[in-house]
Amino acid sequence: MKTLFRYLRNYKKEAVLAPLFKMLEAIFELLVPLVVAEIIDRGIGEGDKGTVIKMCLVLFALGIIGLISAVVAQYFSARAATGAAAELKSSLLDKIQSMSYTALDKTGIATLITRITGDVNQVQTGINLTLRLLLRSPFVVAGAVIMAFLVDVRSALVFVVVVPILALVIFSILLVTIPMYKRVQGGVDGVTGGVRENLTGVRVIRAFRKEKGEVYEFDADSAALVKIQTATARISSLLNPLTYAIISLGIVALLFDGAKGVDTGRITQGELFALHGYMSQILVELVKFANLVITITKSIAGAKRINEVLTSADEGIVSDASADTNSDAFVEFKNVSLKYSGAGDETLHNISFKADRGNTVGIIGSTGSGKSSLVSLIGGVYTPSEGDVIVGGINTKNDEERKLLSLISVVPQKAALFSGTVRSNVLVGKQNATDEEIKRAIHLAQADELISDDRGGLDAPVSQNGKNLSGGQRQRLTIARALVGEPEILILDDSASALDLATEAALRRAIATLDGVTVFTVSQRASSVMGCDLIVVLENGEAVGVGDHKTLMESCEVYREIYFSQFDNGEEAAE
Repeated sequence: MKTLFRYLRNYKKEAVLAPLFKMLEAIFELLVPLVVAEIIDRGIGEGDKGTVIKMCLVLFALGIIGLISAVVAQYFSARAATGAAAELKSSLLDKIQSMSYTALDKTGIATLITRITGDVNQVQTGINLTLRLLLRSPFVVAGAVIMAFLVDVRSALVFVVVVPILALVIFSILLVTIPMYKRVQGGVDGVTGGVRENLTGVRVIRAFRKEKGEVYEFDADSAALVKIQTATARISSLLNPLTYAIISLGIVALLFDGAKGVDTGRITQGELFALHGYMSQILVELVKFANLVITITKSIAGAKRINEVLTSADEGIVSDASADTNSDAFVEFKNVSLKYSGAGDETLHNISFKADRGNTVGIIGSTGSGKSSLVSLIGGVYTPSEGDVIVGGINTKNDEERKLLSLISVVPQKAALFSGTVRSNVLVGKQNATDEEIKRAIHLAQADELISDDRGGLDAPVSQNGKNLSGGQRQRLTIARALVGEPEILILDDSASALDLATEAALRRAIATLDGVTVFTVSQRASSVMGCDLIVVLENGEAVGVGDHKTLMESCEVYREIYFSQFDNGEEAAE
């Protein structure tokens, strides 16, 4: 919790003024029963109209001052809550953006979405209500008890009995519900994850007619969540009725004893009314406090989940002072193995090869052979479980500042585009790129038709994930985004799968004109890698062949099978 409190440090003034103005409002509220008692005893009881008018004006003044105090308190508390929540969201997003793929895989995207939205909103609500009510409600309760003693000591003994019982009930429920709300948030994560998967794969689900199965799973997850929420709500819902019941019994005892006091002349009717008013104030404040407890309980559960993310150690980068950084090549894999967190077997095993600056390296293999996993090690997105990956004299295990990522541009398997324009999407690769640089990158990516005049040029619209573009256009636009930054290492992770052979060949020729750029091409097509300086053939996570096309055709059976399965009679594709 201390970690979260620092987000209020820029709102110290608001965090202090909000409860102070609420306390001021409470003071004026505590004076109201005494003023009413004066009206009843002197104004009405003695027929003094002047006292009635004067006390009514006092009530009006107390009401206006209390209203102003409440509005000011609400303003400061809302300002502090929204400001702290905004900074908290910003810190969470920074943390998520800096997390390695290993940490993201371990935490889960669904739970991160829930924590940066629902949990932060719960914390914001908790801060707002805490600043307004956490001090006010106990102050009013304590003040009402003290004022009751000033009015009549004997009748005030009822307050002494009622208030501790109420406090015991409230805090008992608090202790029970805090862990339960954490389970509720975990259930929300599960439902959110299921919905996210359904929305992402809706086309696949419909293509295989799996709608009923997905609906059944969603209903099951929702039912489990409802069960947890219902159990939690049942306990939380006891707060209000128990509070009302205890207070009502207290009022009955107060009126019973007070009526006798009026008959005997121990207290006046106005004083009895004042005592009833203070008991009513205690009722209202404790109901507010009970609801505040529920909100704080939810907020604490959300805050703990947020804190888990903010304070989590990133397992993606493992600083190892003893890691080998000696290499006579620009990129070198030394006996590299990779095992994902929670996986049973290694995805990659004992892979070694070297690539000089400006080389083209092809990675080929069957589906699931580990091609994408291999190139993900180059930029330190994942770190090897064994062995070393050295890039430009830097071991990826020691790259704590992620220097390598500034040298590398990656074109992923799935073309991820953002809603906006062609220009805004390409600028992701280089924020200060000029229009000429953008057009050059688009030309190299063989995507000139995307910026034709009839489309709107560089301002041609692009919908989220490029839904208004074809698969090939999406891939070429992501390639342009990678090229505009003029990287030293370009990774094409099966990024030409939607292109026809002629366009792919033109793209390879264009990329070959780039000086000093080391290109890693991941593909299942032999035609995509056969012209590379070095080809790494993967099979079940192992490098079964390393060399150029000619060498592998002579020495690697797996590579020959891939080649001959794609070219009839050994006829090679036109370059």
